[in-house]
Amino acid sequence: MTSGTTLLVLAKAPVPGRVKTRLTPPYTPREAARIAEASLADTLDAVLATPVRRRVLVLDGEPGPWLPPGIEVIPQCAGGLDERIAAAFAACTGPALLIGMDTPQVTPDLLAPALAGGGPRDAWFGPADDGGFWALGLTEPDPSLLLGVPMSVSETGRVQRQRLDDAGLVVHELARLRDVDTARDAELVAAEAPHGRFARSLRMGARTGGAATVGAQAAEPAAVGGTPDEPAVVGPPAGSSPEGPAAGGHSTAGVRAW
Repeated sequence: MTSGTTLLVLAKAPVPGRVKTRLTPPYTPREAARIAEASLADTLDAVLATPVRRRVLVLDGEPGPWLPPGIEVIPQCAGGLDERIAAAFAACTGPALLIGMDTPQVTPDLLAPALAGGGPRDAWFGPADDGGFWALGLTEPDPSLLLGVPMSVSETGRVQRQRLDDAGLVVHELARLRDVDTARDAELVAAEAPHGRFARSLRMGARTGGAATVGAQAAEPAAVGGTPDEPAVVGPPAGSSPEGPAAGGHSTAGVRAW
């Protein structure tokens, strides 16, 4: 059965030097962009396989041949990350679930709990291993729940979860996931989903020598909180109505998580 939820994916176009900068080194900027493209492609595959009312990519940059049919595209807006996330939810009517592009291991089953419906006070929160969050779902999107939350820091997830609790929402926790920031993160996530394009792109980089130093990083802890590498979150395109992004709109995601 199709859910009435709008599923939003926040992403940057996979342009060398603009995405996955913390993967260089050991990967070159071109290899890192290829890995980011594969991560986004796997994410969009999962979105297409998820039975929702609308699938919207909120994108910083221009769409490319990696964009499959069936995905609406709207541009990101200016402002701080909290403002952009808030604007993305404000652009939706009815339930909305927002994810990023940096968890290519995501599956429809992982998203399913947030699509089962709920009361007006229900929310879904997907914590990330680095202290951020990879998913946020709201039955009744309220931008004030996001505004002022410090983003890209180690306490982002804790503060956002507390904001939901303080608003009196019934918060349902989704699975904890690792998002891809570092080469070590990439190795671990690829091991979780070894048959996806992300894992294949990582193996290709290793064959070309891009991951020669990954083993040396194995003992390093994963980065905590957001990074400058993460995609900005977006709001509605110019001229769109408060009811939501224009259907079929096309222009220009964590995510990594936040």
